Amino acid sequence: MVWYVVRSQPKRERLAAKSLRESLGLEVVCPLVRFQKVTRRGKVWWSEAMFPGYLFVKFDRALHGRAVKYAQGVLSVVHFGEVMPSLSEEFVGQLQDELGEAEEVVITHQVKAGESYELADGPLGGQMGEVIEVLPANERVRLLVNFIGSDREVEVDLLSLLLPGRPDDVS
Repeated sequence: MVWYVVRSQPKRERLAAKSLRESLGLEVVCPLVRFQKVTRRGKVWWSEAMFPGYLFVKFDRALHGRAVKYAQGVLSVVHFGEVMPSLSEEFVGQLQDELGEAEEVVITHQVKAGESYELADGPLGGQMGEVIEVLPANERVRLLVNFIGSDREVEVDLLSLLLPGRPDDVS
């Protein structure tokens, strides 16, 4: 039994993982990232694959290869020509230790007073502002923004800031 990378159908990583676990009884690692996102309905917790389109499965190629390839939600086992690379037990073990039982990493935004951020949306979208105060209970921040020729204090939702590494699309 060796760890292999399995390619899933788009947005079907969890379905493939469930299928491989339940129908074939294989050990599967399907890392997820959980984060909060602003939508038209308000703030929503979102969960996506850490490695979109991929999961890690431990199986014997001769015994389970065909069943894995045709499992629900699976496109293929990653291969390069005739070579099917495997993952080290150490790598997968470290990943499992980091993820824990839920196989999920929760990402929270950390903003510090004195740092500058761009507002991502709203009437002040595109403006830069310096954080004066973080209001963690409300998940809001107070910013100093240059607006109509003078500095003004504004209070905005934490998720309306464009944080480093966060995509521009917040809809």
